[in-house]
Amino acid sequence: MLRIAVPNKGMLSEPAWNMLAEAGYRLRSNPRQLVVEDPDNDIELFYLRPLDIAVYVGRGTIDVGITGHDLLLNSGTEAKEHMELGFGASTFRFAAPNDSPISTLEDIRGKRVATSFDKIVHDYLAEHNIEAETIHLDGAVESSVQLGVADLIADVVSTGTTLRNAGLRIFADPILHSQAVLIRSPRLDEHDDRLVKFSRRLQGVLTAQRYVLMDYDIPVAKVAAAVDVTPGFESPTISPLHDKQWNAVRVMVPKAKVNQLMDQLYEVGARGIIVTALQASRM
Repeated sequence: MLRIAVPNKGMLSEPAWNMLAEAGYRLRSNPRQLVVEDPDNDIELFYLRPLDIAVYVGRGTIDVGITGHDLLLNSGTEAKEHMELGFGASTFRFAAPNDSPISTLEDIRGKRVATSFDKIVHDYLAEHNIEAETIHLDGAVESSVQLGVADLIADVVSTGTTLRNAGLRIFADPILHSQAVLIRSPRLDEHDDRLVKFSRRLQGVLTAQRYVLMDYDIPVAKVAAAVDVTPGFESPTISPLHDKQWNAVRVMVPKAKVNQLMDQLYEVGARGIIVTALQASRM
């Protein structure tokens, strides 16, 4: 049975739960449930704190987990990043008070940096040969400067609204970019059949989220031009119509480009263009 850790709260939790549900796995029925067995799919789900998931995967008996790339790096464990999951995008940045002279990476030298991600900040500053004191705080760090604990902060930034409301401004290049990832235990072989099957299911959900199925009719003489517009994953399905001068084409296309592709196909000569959402896939 594959033992899987998922975040029990935070911005990664709901997208992670939705992905697992769309992949056909059983989720918990109430928020107090910490462990869910799904014998039909041969998995066991553990709802854990996002900050702890990489530790349980890297050092404990959990086989795989869904967490943030930043949380994995900060854990310092031997858990391996196995697969990007495409949600929970964020950027890790330095921020200083609006009236502070700190505005470059070099200005951090000798200062106090408040953060919940000690290892990431320490490693980044060491890489740039900058000595500074790292102040560890659990939870929100925006008030640390105002309360005299630090001179600046390093934190996860999505929109930057929280920092602006706290009188802080972002400066210098991003420390790192993060998103949700699937991680695996160093004791679990990446070719393990259970992991391969689980990864394939998640990839099927990602494909269904990012692509749609497009059908259209096209004159036989213009099939090649239409296929250039919509080449598909491997090759489109092309079928003859009752009118021998026309073919029907079925192909998967990126959801984000649907309207542009429809315009291009129409100009090529396609008609009867129809788009259908995907529920699941195996590629």
